[in-house]
Amino acid sequence: ELVVQFQVLNQSCQCLAWKPRPVGLWPCPVESQHVVAGYSDGTVRVFSISRTEMELKMHPHAAALTAIAYSSDGEMILSGGKDGIVAVSSPRTGMTIHVLADHKGSPITVLQCTRKQYHDFGVEGGELWLATSSDRRVSVWGSDWLQDKCELLDWLSFPAPAGPEGLDSLPPSLAAFCPWEHGVLVYVGFGMQKEALFYSLRKKQVLRKISLPAFATSLSLSPAAPFMAIGFCDRLLRLQPCPAGDPQDYTGHDDTVHLCRFAPSGRRLLTASHSAVLVWELTGA
Repeated sequence: ELVVQFQVLNQSCQCLAWKPRPVGLWPCPVESQHVVAGYSDGTVRVFSISRTEMELKMHPHAAALTAIAYSSDGEMILSGGKDGIVAVSSPRTGMTIHVLADHKGSPITVLQCTRKQYHDFGVEGGELWLATSSDRRVSVWGSDWLQDKCELLDWLSFPAPAGPEGLDSLPPSLAAFCPWEHGVLVYVGFGMQKEALFYSLRKKQVLRKISLPAFATSLSLSPAAPFMAIGFCDRLLRLQPCPAGDPQDYTGHDDTVHLCRFAPSGRRLLTASHSAVLVWELTGA
């Protein structure tokens, strides 16, 4: 059933993210349940689920938003725009504290944050985050927001064959930190081969590759078990064991599977296509 609905007139909601639950608290207290959403006019809005109202509106971008995420502690909001600009804003003060133009000129497709050990990778801070853009580039950062530190750890650029199409018609560039393999990220996107790449931030190299039947249109990694969900344009959903194993393919969507999201428990998977949202029960998770 529909529980809460928020409406913003004359603007398109392009991306959204749940505020992470406080560490050590489960279930999440109702008063801390918030959703942040990015809009076509460059604004960011924070909504309270319990109070069913908008609590904050910020305008950190001049272009439409394409990706948004909370920091791992929920204290910062990272937003990316169609122009490739990434902004870091505080939901407490409403101020934007960082603007990064490293991906300028190419839409941001993914923003993701994760916790790290304080001196991991030779930088201070407890936050590791990545930004991915449509031109097949991934930047990885180490941050300490309280100390106003944000340091580039790695810059990945994946080759692709030349094509007459524009970026908008190509499969998306997608990356995610690997929950079961520390210091590793997974990348899928348009390239020389149809494959998922596992890249080590410590060794600065691709550790292994998993062949795919087509270029991926969506990606999610299970937080509970070593496998990933991958969506494709031919209405196919694949569950892929990692690092190796026989994949399981499922049909049932009416169009391109453009969204995959595991639940925090890893026991359920939500997928979406043009006019269908499916919830899968994962009995082996």
